[in-house]
Amino acid sequence: MVKLMFLYFSMMQDEKRRCANFVLGSLIETSWQQTDDKDHVMTTTLRRYISRNPILVFLLFLCVSPGSLDAATPRVSRDLQVLYTFDAGKGDVVRDRSSVGQPLDLKIEKPAAVHWKNGALVVRKSTKISSMGPARKIINSIKRANGLTVEAWIKPANDRQKGPARIISLSGNPSKRNLTLGQEGKQYNVRLRTTSTSVNGNPSTATPDKFVKTVLTHVVYTRDAAGTARIYINGQPQAKQKVFGKLRNWDKDFGLILANEKTGDRPWLGELHLVALFSRALTDGEVKQNFRAGATSKADSAQTKAALAAAQARHEFETQVAPVLARNCLDCHDSAANKGQLDLSRKAAAFAGGESGKAIVPGNAGESLLWEQIKSGAMPPEGEPLTNHEKNVFKQWIDKGAVWSVELIDPAVYVYEGRAGAVWLQRLTVPEYIETVRSAVGVDIAQEARELLPPDLRADGFSNTAYNLNVDLKHVEIYARLAEIIVDRMDVMKFASRFSKSRKLSTDDTMRKFIADMGKWILRGPLDDREVTTYSGIPTTVASAGGNYQEAVRLLIEAMLQSPRFIYRVENQRGDGSAWPVDEYELASRMSYIIWGGPPDRELMRAADAGELHDRGLIEKQARRMLQDPRAVNRSLQFLSEWLNLDRLGNLRPDRKKFPNWNDALAADMRDETQAFFKEIVWEQSRPLADLLNAQLTYATPDLAAHYGLKPQGPGLKRYDLSSIPARGGLLTQGSVLTVGGDEASMVTRGLFVMQGVLRGVVKDPPPGLDITPVPSKPGLSQRRIAEQRLANVSCSGCHIRFEPLAFGLEKYDGLGAFHERDEHGNQMREDGEILFPGAAKPVAYQTSAALMNLLAESPRVQKSITWKVTQFALSRPLVAEDARTLDQIHQTFQKNGGTYSSLMTAIVLSDLVLMTKTEPNSSEK
Repeated sequence: MVKLMFLYFSMMQDEKRRCANFVLGSLIETSWQQTDDKDHVMTTTLRRYISRNPILVFLLFLCVSPGSLDAATPRVSRDLQVLYTFDAGKGDVVRDRSSVGQPLDLKIEKPAAVHWKNGALVVRKSTKISSMGPARKIINSIKRANGLTVEAWIKPANDRQKGPARIISLSGNPSKRNLTLGQEGKQYNVRLRTTSTSVNGNPSTATPDKFVKTVLTHVVYTRDAAGTARIYINGQPQAKQKVFGKLRNWDKDFGLILANEKTGDRPWLGELHLVALFSRALTDGEVKQNFRAGATSKADSAQTKAALAAAQARHEFETQVAPVLARNCLDCHDSAANKGQLDLSRKAAAFAGGESGKAIVPGNAGESLLWEQIKSGAMPPEGEPLTNHEKNVFKQWIDKGAVWSVELIDPAVYVYEGRAGAVWLQRLTVPEYIETVRSAVGVDIAQEARELLPPDLRADGFSNTAYNLNVDLKHVEIYARLAEIIVDRMDVMKFASRFSKSRKLSTDDTMRKFIADMGKWILRGPLDDREVTTYSGIPTTVASAGGNYQEAVRLLIEAMLQSPRFIYRVENQRGDGSAWPVDEYELASRMSYIIWGGPPDRELMRAADAGELHDRGLIEKQARRMLQDPRAVNRSLQFLSEWLNLDRLGNLRPDRKKFPNWNDALAADMRDETQAFFKEIVWEQSRPLADLLNAQLTYATPDLAAHYGLKPQGPGLKRYDLSSIPARGGLLTQGSVLTVGGDEASMVTRGLFVMQGVLRGVVKDPPPGLDITPVPSKPGLSQRRIAEQRLANVSCSGCHIRFEPLAFGLEKYDGLGAFHERDEHGNQMREDGEILFPGAAKPVAYQTSAALMNLLAESPRVQKSITWKVTQFALSRPLVAEDARTLDQIHQTFQKNGGTYSSLMTAIVLSDLVLMTKTEPNSSEK
């Protein structure tokens, strides 16, 4: 025992981990020798032995004191902005080890004033350790997030330093700062500049007068977006107070300084072991995790590098290799086609190879048959050959180990590869414009907007796809005209009184404040000084021309209604190229347009003002509140209309000879049926969205009921129970969907709709010049028989086998959705078939259309497809491979919470697809 104690006291700090292992090993070995109960050494005997050997326990405790716990605990890295580990051992530069954005390295002003030691920098005399320019990557990210964490492993030289002595500072001089962590005698003190504190960051937050000790100490300051600030010492909270306000007034030109003030007159002396800043408040658990990880970073750096390398390998596979396989190989080599017994859609199958041998040999492209085929140009056998870049990517992927990170290579994930995965400028769609005007100024402009504005065109399945929402001169002229109409219908003075009681046409601060307050409401976020000044020119001009206050207000509102900030959803994308949190007002708009299709209401703006929209719990609370609003129902119906393309019903013109009983009003009835059915399932019964495929009920007018062969129940839209009518039930048996097949009830178009709209399947476009005119039925030749002939044709079957059989169960419904056992030529029709789910190896047989609907409703593929469709509509953009992992998380949460529309919308709003935005790198910001 004496030898063990001597061993401890003779150890250097960086050897404590080995000490802990030695002592613990001694305990285990001794306890093992003293018991025959080998299975309970660590649970029973070891505990008993430790209780009898307190000196060894004390020794073990000493070995794992603060700063030596890094062996097993990884550091928190999410939202890390800078990290300094002081392990260089020499030089006058401290490197930023965060690997986030542009490195923010620090320069030591007086190298003679410091001393490098193993894992630390000892500041012995006054000097500055500062960034060589503004610390904008820190400042911009923290301003946007409205929250932060400052972390330091330090050993003060003494407990008498005053000033407070600056340990970490973002400041310009002793009286002007964004942030400072300092030492004031025996206290740690933090000054934080907000819109509610002074430019010097006062009042400050401080620990009690006893926590500064001349030992290695873990000091952490956090301030969350709601304003709660905490100081932790060695993992334990020791101070807490509210620091109200926003961080948007931070000076963007301040540098980061360690161990002093910029002016050099607030020196701090001691050892710096680790410094880190995060753009959010770490949780209690995360602070404790970083404390357990310790001050040494060697293990952490290795873990971080390994994690980064693994993440990079996954990213390369999912964004570069998998798309090549999906586009060029899976038509022949997926689980269903399996040509040459080679399935390249799944990892195990791909590595197992095919009838010719190993297709992929990880680490050795030269022995990989797949690479040989690609290199020679033999694969792909048809279409465009791979580019040299694609070939190089593929070869390097195999040589580096062939990391395969997904369960299934799904071609649908890569359909929109190359399209922008982030959209920062989105024009309001016509429905969104109408709702935005109504919510902002209380005017219903629906009729005029629909008559005057060009219709939004569909792209990638939806008409709200952002990149397709252009603005031309015609739009500009119409928005100007609509603004005049809107203002003419307003009670301008009553509206203005919401923001100012003044009626004076002034050009002073009163008018500027009025413009700022009204503009914030109409334009969905605060105006900057330049914008306020620009709008202030309007009342100035009116006053100089002898006009009055009301005229000025009218013109101000009219100008704002034509502003790009009103017509577009504008977001700030400046950053370092990585994903940053959206600011509170941008998030408020994202939430409101996703859930309501309109602007934030007063409660949502209040939450943004209060900084509550950086708290996931409060965001969820707001989302649930918003989903109780009728606007959420209307927005969901917009999704339904877009998903099923219900607007085409307005252009439905069936052949009157083929359908002599057609009534033009039936098209509107079909649309009303689908919307009422959707509202019943989604909102009244709050059932899983998958139930839309097989729910045994519908709504119909007397005419539509007769068209379906149902007994009419009375005037208007009535609810019908279909539990005893197996031929009906679910969206795919409704006329609004069945009419997609045209007069001939084409199995091609119906099958394509099911594959693309319900299963999210992928098929290539038909060859150019191919006659795709639907083949009409005739005696002895039903639509099914026509489809079977195509499938028997080798040149057609490769593609048609993927989608046409999906419509076999719908053959008994004619082009307008009426149900028949025989077609007009007397051909007997069938409803049995097989369905091949994308990614599956074998099709599943069904005997009736009802069985088909049940298979679809129960299919995990269909359920995930619904997640993708709703999310695409919510984000107003196609979904790309980089979104896939987040979409999986959304889907898991959505299913876990019941699979309802409300649970899906909540999961989307709480996902990084909404809470974060991909920024554009700015090379001038370092």
